[in-house]
Amino acid sequence: MAPYSIWMKVQNHKEMRWVTDKIMLNLIPGVLQIVVLLSGPVDANCNPGNFEEEIRQYEESDSVHPPTLRSVVFVGSSSIRMWETLEEDFPGLPVINRGFGGCEMEDVVWYANRIVLPYQPKTVIVYAGDNDLANGKSVEKVLLDCKALVKRIRDSDPTTRIGFILIKPSPSRWHLESEIRDLNEKIQEYCNSDEGLFYVDVFTPMLDTDQLPRNELFLEDQLHMNRDGYRLWRDAVRPFLMRVDQPHPEAR
Repeated sequence: MAPYSIWMKVQNHKEMRWVTDKIMLNLIPGVLQIVVLLSGPVDANCNPGNFEEEIRQYEESDSVHPPTLRSVVFVGSSSIRMWETLEEDFPGLPVINRGFGGCEMEDVVWYANRIVLPYQPKTVIVYAGDNDLANGKSVEKVLLDCKALVKRIRDSDPTTRIGFILIKPSPSRWHLESEIRDLNEKIQEYCNSDEGLFYVDVFTPMLDTDQLPRNELFLEDQLHMNRDGYRLWRDAVRPFLMRVDQPHPEAR
């Protein structure tokens, strides 16, 4: 539609605002795609459209109920999305849940501009990489995406603390034990090399005395966690969030 056709249809200020918003909504996804492709090693095969509906729902919710800025943002796959007791588990802390099920680390990088950076977070807690390995991504690729996410966040605010929750030992994915251990080790090394990063080890306490996954922490699908699993995560994450005012956590 030509520009003059649009303006002919504008009858009042309210309609003009609606037209402007509509045009911007159509432009934004393309602009964001250009920004992401230029600034990080996200796979060209990444299809962020798979999660567009969930992301738009978060944006619509934010427009109605703007979240607290300088908060703690939890972002990642379904293990984050299904953490329904997040606010209850961390009383007194401004926490925001921005999990979207099935995502990989590169998806978190792709959508960070829309569901992480707008909140100007003081701390970001990330859980992703689990699905990546299950879908055949290499440990090296996931680590590159971790670094791309850190860069994306720090380009916006270099003081933001960033924590990675290590990959959990899901019984249904225990055939990937070697890859999981390798990725966790590399994430630990990466975080140890940068005092502005930290990792949360949920892998070790989720193993039994035989070094096998503790089935009692999982739902019937043996992939997602039950309430006991989330209590364990709460206890593992809490010490780091208690240091929310410290720019560089010392604990590892």
